Amino acid sequence: MAFYLMRFSYTPETWAKLIQNPEDRRDAARAYIEQVGGALHGFWYGFGEYDGYAIYEAPDNAAMAAAVLAITAGGALASVETTALLTVEETLAALAQSKGIGYRRPGVPTPSE
Repeated sequence: MAFYLMRFSYTPETWAKLIQNPEDRRDAARAYIEQVGGALHGFWYGFGEYDGYAIYEAPDNAAMAAAVLAITAGGALASVETTALLTVEETLAALAQSKGIGYRRPGVPTPSE
């Protein structure tokens, strides 16, 4: 299973509703991801560009996209951004594999030219 960081911001209307009726949204976040076979690993609020952050685990990108689409379609969020997270082991494997890729910058001729 893969891990994902979701950053989101609520609409002003959502904040107004939460002020009137405070609610722990972790339960809702957990329920959405569990419907696609995933798990919620953490849920936080913060200051700055985003109002909240969640760490999810999902079977694959399609499952995570399905959960995010359903959440976004609900209309409570002003913005959402989801990032696939790589483990250190996955990153090390990618670094090793990248050695065999011959990258050429634009405008630089290939060795045969």
